[in-house]
Amino acid sequence: MRVDEALECAATRLRDRSESARLDVEVLLAHVLGKTRTWLYTWNDHVLTQAEFETFEALIQARSNGEPVAYLTGQREFWGLMLDTNASTLIPRPDTETLVQCALDVMHAPTGCVLDLGTGTGAVALALKSERPGWQVSAVDRVDGAVALAHENARRLGLEIAVTQSDWFKALAGERFDLIVSNPPYIDANDAHLERGDVRFEPHSALIASNEGYRDLEYLIEHARAHLNPQGFLMLEHGFAQGERVRGAFERMGYSAIETLKDLAGQPRVTRALWPARKEASE
Repeated sequence: MRVDEALECAATRLRDRSESARLDVEVLLAHVLGKTRTWLYTWNDHVLTQAEFETFEALIQARSNGEPVAYLTGQREFWGLMLDTNASTLIPRPDTETLVQCALDVMHAPTGCVLDLGTGTGAVALALKSERPGWQVSAVDRVDGAVALAHENARRLGLEIAVTQSDWFKALAGERFDLIVSNPPYIDANDAHLERGDVRFEPHSALIASNEGYRDLEYLIEHARAHLNPQGFLMLEHGFAQGERVRGAFERMGYSAIETLKDLAGQPRVTRALWPARKEASE
């Protein structure tokens, strides 16, 4: 079967199974052939070998069953960086690039200490390091598999970050940072979206938070104060409907300059706030 025929047949099969059927099949076939998606169109008359066709068919069947493309290929691009992925972590998403941009917008100094909490693949920490080589970037995750994956992504990309196993701040006693960022679990356990799409296959421990999805967000807002330098920023990704309550939590904990920013789709996605030195002395 030719490349163009294989793409058309596979896209038809996935049309009712995926909102991005055409993109999915292009990514999967490019992965099988070790080529780019552009190559598929330049050489659309290339005839697949039997082995290539069977491998592609197996991936299409897995995708038809709902398995995420990023797990099937073992890779996902984020902020222009190609990251290895596996089922121990969430799949990096374009929405989270808002968190990276937010950090870059408020901290322009060529040096500084930055912490990424719940780093997963290392996506946010590595994106920040790629843009600000002089920053000292630390990343932590509770899951050993995620720590190993973030280490490997950093090594392969040649970006030097410090990755540590820690349940939020527990391994960071006495350490302080100019900027703390996090994409913590923020989905309510009863949210219907958990039964749809890629999240069915992702680790629910990285998605679900108690207290209607606010437990980890509010925990980080409270405890980050002990780890922020004077005039340091805390930035948190959250659900599109959670901004008001998150801003309220920041206000109650004594932060200032509280602001919620929208993602590429125009949805409220990241709230950032400044930790004032005058408040810190009373903690």
